[in-house]
Amino acid sequence: MGCNHDEEVEMPAQKLHHVVYRCNDAKETAAFYTEVLELDYTVGISEDHVEPNGELNPFFHLFFELKDGSWVAFFEVPTCPPMQKDPNTPDWVQHLALEVESEEELLRMKKKIEDAGVDVVGPKDHGFCTSIYFFDPNGHRLEFAHQKGTPEMMEELRRTARPMLEKWDQSKEVRRDAARVQENA
Repeated sequence: MGCNHDEEVEMPAQKLHHVVYRCNDAKETAAFYTEVLELDYTVGISEDHVEPNGELNPFFHLFFELKDGSWVAFFEVPTCPPMQKDPNTPDWVQHLALEVESEEELLRMKKKIEDAGVDVVGPKDHGFCTSIYFFDPNGHRLEFAHQKGTPEMMEELRRTARPMLEKWDQSKEVRRDAARVQENA
């Protein structure tokens, strides 16, 4: 399963193209992602039939571009019942994390998001990154993270990842094999 980092393996996936969520209101979502989060609204698509099955279901699909050329996208689907959170998944589990370039940028965005009336949790130091957490107008949890892991730290995390997974699979008990990486940050 997976790749061995000791060998040079070509991965077919090069980078994230886009990730898609549902939104309640396309215009409200566009305002939040452009004015508050400072993403670039670059693509809008509106259709009345869904490919590939041709089902009649009008939608508006909007894309926000990140600095690396990847997108965060949304569908407004007004003829469907309102979206709902998975009642079996804690709020903190399912989220989208976006990287910022510096701690200063992380703190600037925290202030800007709070000034827009949104509650922000953090910054939280995870050792290899520092993060803030908040919800968008659709109830999607978002994270801004500043990557601060050294090459040695990241290699230690890679080295412990597979053994930790195997131990977890066998016992479902918390193992702190990589804890020293976070504690020594």
